[in-house]
Parts: sequence; C-alpha cells; structure tokens
Amino acid sequence: MLAIRPRRRRVSRVAVLALACLAHRATPAETQQNASTPGAAGTLAVLVTDARVSLDGRLAEPVWFRADSITGFRQREPVEGAPATQRTVVRALRGVDALYVSVRACDERPAALRADQLRRDADLESDDQVTLLIDSFHDRRGAFLFATNPNGAMWDAQLAGSEDPNADWNGIWAVAVTRDSAGWTAEFRIPLGTLRFRAADDGVFGFNVRRVIRRDNEEDLWQSWARTQGLYQQLHQGELVALGPLARPRAIELRPYALGRLTEPEHDSLGADIAPGAADGKAGLDAKLGITPTLTGDLTVNTDFAQVEVDQQVINLTRFPLFFPEKREFFLESSGVFDFGSAEQAQLFYSRRVGLDARGDPVPIVAGGRLYGKVGPWSLGALGARTGGSEDATDVVLRARRDVLARSTVGAMAVVRSAPATGGVEQAAGVDVQLPLVVRGQNLVPSMWIAATRTPATPGTAVAWRAVVDYPNDLFDYLISFNRVDAGFNPTLGFVQRTGIWSTSGHVSVRPRPGTFGLRQLDIHFPIPEWEIFADAAGSLTNPDDWQTARFEWQPIGAEFQSGDELGIGFSRELDAPGQSFELFPGTVVPAGRYWWNRLEINAEASRGRPLSFGGWFSWGGFYGGHSTQFSGGASWHGGGHAILGVDVDVTRAALPGGNFTALTAMTHLEYAFDQRTTLMIFAQYNNQGERADFDIRFHWIPVIGDDVYLVWNSGYSTDPASPYRFPRASALTRPLNGALIVKAVHRLAL
Repeated sequence: MLAIRPRRRRVSRVAVLALACLAHRATPAETQQNASTPGAAGTLAVLVTDARVSLDGRLAEPVWFRADSITGFRQREPVEGAPATQRTVVRALRGVDALYVSVRACDERPAALRADQLRRDADLESDDQVTLLIDSFHDRRGAFLFATNPNGAMWDAQLAGSEDPNADWNGIWAVAVTRDSAGWTAEFRIPLGTLRFRAADDGVFGFNVRRVIRRDNEEDLWQSWARTQGLYQQLHQGELVALGPLARPRAIELRPYALGRLTEPEHDSLGADIAPGAADGKAGLDAKLGITPTLTGDLTVNTDFAQVEVDQQVINLTRFPLFFPEKREFFLESSGVFDFGSAEQAQLFYSRRVGLDARGDPVPIVAGGRLYGKVGPWSLGALGARTGGSEDATDVVLRARRDVLARSTVGAMAVVRSAPATGGVEQAAGVDVQLPLVVRGQNLVPSMWIAATRTPATPGTAVAWRAVVDYPNDLFDYLISFNRVDAGFNPTLGFVQRTGIWSTSGHVSVRPRPGTFGLRQLDIHFPIPEWEIFADAAGSLTNPDDWQTARFEWQPIGAEFQSGDELGIGFSRELDAPGQSFELFPGTVVPAGRYWWNRLEINAEASRGRPLSFGGWFSWGGFYGGHSTQFSGGASWHGGGHAILGVDVDVTRAALPGGNFTALTAMTHLEYAFDQRTTLMIFAQYNNQGERADFDIRFHWIPVIGDDVYLVWNSGYSTDPASPYRFPRASALTRPLNGALIVKAVHRLAL
C-alpha cells in the first residue's frame, strides 16, 4: 500500500488540475473579479496563510484551492478583446515572508508547447510563457516583472516609468514548473524583501498577468488587453488586494566575493612580449541595505566585473562614437531612475563612464554607493563612486522625480565629477518632464528635457534640449522631435554623439490590419518618410560642417504575418557632409565634401517560435561618391531546452573613389544549459578591421539563488597575414595576444 500512495496522490492532483481546465465558464466569483474591460480594473484577493507551501509546481496543498482565483483572460493578439483560446487560472497566497502566485496554463495540445530556453535570464520570446507584473509601490509608474516558460526558466526585469524594462536586473525569487496531459503549471515564490513597497495595514499591489501561446503567436492578458495598452502600460492594470499588514524589514544583504586569476603574457601581432603573465587574487564586497520600506542602498568595495559578458565587436563605418549598453550588476537595479536625456544621443548620465575608460578598458572602482527608491510622490536616486588608476576621480549623481497627474513626472538631475587629471570639477544639471496621457482611448506622450554643462576646458555654460510629441498607437503611430545641442556641451559622466547641432526626427506610420493572406498587420511609411536631420548650429544643411547628416526612409511594404514572420521593403535618401577628410576603413579615406546617395533596403525575419530561426537586412546603393552592398543577418538553432547555437554576420563591400574595402564582423555562440542554474556559454568573434579573433568561454553555476560561481576564459589572437603567429594556424607557434583564466565565487548573506 505504501508503494502506491504517491501515485494515487499524483493522479488526484492531475485530475483536479484537468477539471479546472475543463471548466470553460468562470464561477460567479471569477466573473466578478474579471470585469476586464478597458478602463475597469479587476482585483484578485490574496489568501493570507501560515500554512507550509512546497515550491514544486504541483499545487498539492489544500490552501491553494481555498484561494480566490481569476480567469477571463482576453486576447491582445491576434483578435483584440476575444476570449483566450486556452484557459488560464491564477491564484495568490501571502505567507510569512513571501508572496506565492500560481498560474495554471491549460492547453488542449500540450505536445505543441514551445519551450527552448532553460538558463536564467534567457530571452523567452521564442517560447510559451507567463509573466507576472507586480507594481508593489502601486503608483502605476514602475513594476517588477517575473516570467517563466514550460521548462521553468527564470527571467526577471524592472520597469521604471517607461515601456522599456531593464532585463539586466536580477531579483531573489524562485519558480517551479510541472507539465501534464492538460497543460502546465507555474508556481512562483517572491520574497517580500525582493519587492519595494510602502508600509500598510492592509496592502494593495498593482498586478497583471500575461500569457503567450507561441504556436499561434497569441498574447493573452488578464487586464490592459487592448492594443493601445499592453502589459507595460500600467494605467489599466489590476490589483492584488487583502495582502494584510505590510512592513518591509530593514534587512541587510551582503555579497562578498573571492577571485583568482591567471593571465597569459601579452604579445603584439609579431609575437613580441608586451607584458608578462601573472597570477593574482582579489576579494571585495557588495551590500544591499533596506534603509526604509521604500528606500534601498547599495554599497560596493573593491568592485570587480570579471564575469561580465564581453561587448559585441562592431566595425564603425560612421564618423560618430558608438553606444554600448551597461552590463555590470552594480549599476543595473533601478537604473531607470537615473535615465535623463535622449538614449544613445545625448544622455546626462551614462554609467559606463564610471569604471571604464574611453576604450572600454576597466578602471578600478575603489568604492561606490547608491541610494534609490520612493518617498511619498518622489522617486529619488543618488550615486557616488571613487575610481583609482589613471582617473583618480570622485563621481556624484543626484536624481529626483515627482509624480504628477495619473502617470506623469517632473524631475531634475545633477552630476559632478572631481578629477585632477582633467583639470578640476566638471558639472552637469538638467530638468525633464514626461507626460504620458490617454486621450479618447489613444496614447499621447509629450515630453521634454533641458540640460547644461560646465567644464574647465570650455568657458561659460553650454546647453542642450529636446522636445518630443509621440502618438504610439496600434493603427497610427506618429512621432516628431526637435533637438538642440550647443558646441561646448560636454556631460562629463554622460554620452553625447555630436555637438553644435540642431536636429529633428520623426515618423508617420500607418499600420492597418487587413486580416487576409495570413497578414496580421502592415507598417507603412509612405508617402511621408521617416526622417532624421542633423543641421549645424545655425540650422543649415548647406554650410560646411562636420556634423551635418540627413536620412529619409520610405517603406511602402512592411508586413507582419500571423505566423510571426516579418518582411519589409524600402528605400532611402541620405546625406553626409564631413567638413574634413576622415578614414572610413583602414586605407580608405573619404575627402571633405557633401555626399548624397540613394539605397534600396530589404529586411526579412522568420518567426522565433521555430526551432531554426533566421533574419537578415540587405542594403544596396550609393555610398560616399561610390557604391556599397551591405548584409547583416543571423540564424539561431534551439535544441529543445539545452543547446542553442547562433551565428551573426555583418559584411559591407564598398567601392569608393578613395579605395575599395570589405568590412566583416562575425560572431558565433554556443550555449548549453545543463539545467536552470548551470550554463556553459562559448563566444567567438572576428573582425577584419582589427585583424583579430577573440574567444570567451563562461561557465556559470548558481548553487542557490543569490550565489554564483563563474569560471571564465578570455583570449585573443591576431589574424594579420603578416604575423608569424597568426590564427588560425596548425602550429604550436601560435601565440595569443592576451589571455586570462578567472575563477570567481559570490555568496549571498541575508542578515
């Protein structure tokens, strides 16, 4: 008898879950909870319990079936407002120190589930998935996101006042997933200490749930399912109610690390020694402090980022600096609080300027601290860092934003760097306004910012500003912006692409849904082109000036299919007017002048829901008085949850008056996930401009959530044909340009 009891319990559990899936009609209580019409927020009552809950994805505890539930999900895609094709049931419990959420994802065809990803923080867009949105401040301006797929892969992100979540944030939480003959079940455990909330006698969180059924490219939501809304538009989110008394403990979380490193001797392309090899070690500490229920502090001492993924190599065929995203964990949580300006064009704060030099090489961070969170209607952020080495600088960033209206904010930022090597104190400051509105059911988002800088190298005060009106909606999508940047504008801890300019950009997109020939939606930029114009400080495109460029792009054909495939055909007219000659590629010089050219462009992308997916962009036409052909594309193969192989290629072949060249970058990556917490990743990159190949091998093991063990090998080799030690070469004489083997262990201590 003892041998068959576990089986009887399992059959009973599966039968109960299957019956829940067969109940196509909601109960009266569910109907009341699911008044999911645009503008009407539903509620889910949380059952407060001290019962023990095992995180196993089985929902075997009786307390789950005493909890309130919600169903009634509606489609956002493909048929707006239609009932979801598969039933979804969501319940929530509140334990002593954690929130539990179960999602029962019924499926009439469980064999058709897509689940290719397994490692933590993998992109789940190729898979069936469920995502929780928890607005623990209940201010409709930010939230935490927690997602999983039928493999139990963990993905999380932080949403801070925009529809662009910070997916690099990593929280402490867990999920367990099971599959059966009637679908799959996800059981989330989210410690209350992971969330940020105000103290309350009976707590209320903003809440929403999204489910994606990948084989049909179907997106279902509990609330905010209209196409002008969506998961990240929080005005119509639902609520978790009856959470009981909420008081975030003033917890202290310590994350000490230890690191050992072996480095190869560094060589030049001829094999000559530049620097000897070495063996060394290092230790440091990161700490997180719950200062108040709504304010969090981060401290770091002797910081190291050896485990961070390397940047993707790019050949820059423009005259302007490139922007690379932040990947270091210390700067990632609540990084949206410090956003100010126009991304990748003129930002008052760019965290990669702290601890990295202009070439991207590390500069030691001796110590640093951050404070972020909310006080009443105010969102606050402060950052301070001390860097050593050649910089020997002290950096300070202060940020404040006040909530106004339903979702709008008014804010200010100040940045100060004290660095003797650059001649003293450098300052920057600005104010900004974000006004996301809903007018007759349509989104309208006016915004503006203005900033000024003062540096010892530039006399006086230089100013930059931008004003934008955005109308991001389903059938019509309009945007227009105007921007001014003074010649001396220099945000010392920010990023600016070009100065001394006036610019305007925008688009007028018409996006009908024909519903025939397998088409889901068209995206047409015709006859009005998408435009981006950079004129000189006087607003002219005719005076000789280094920064003048223009691009007009027409797209008469842009289509998204019900299958998830996409196709676009367009043509563009472009201007560049360099005031002085410059080297575009080694050996190819573009003289000063005014260059107009026309190009034809075709892009296609296969649905990422297929085991083998691919996409590419092809462009052909004029280029700096000659012509060029460009191709950028990639392919990815998913091996059903463990192995993923990807290849990306970018190639430009140009014939110009100043010379001919072929620019090539290629990257391949192999990822093997042993389970949700153990991953091996191998990156190989090559570019013919630098004539080098680089390899990055990273083994990452997560013993428990919060702890990390990394084993990393980085190496680079010369591909210069003139090098006697060039790579590849079947010879023991091949020498690496550089190489390092690193072992790093991080342990989390919660006090």
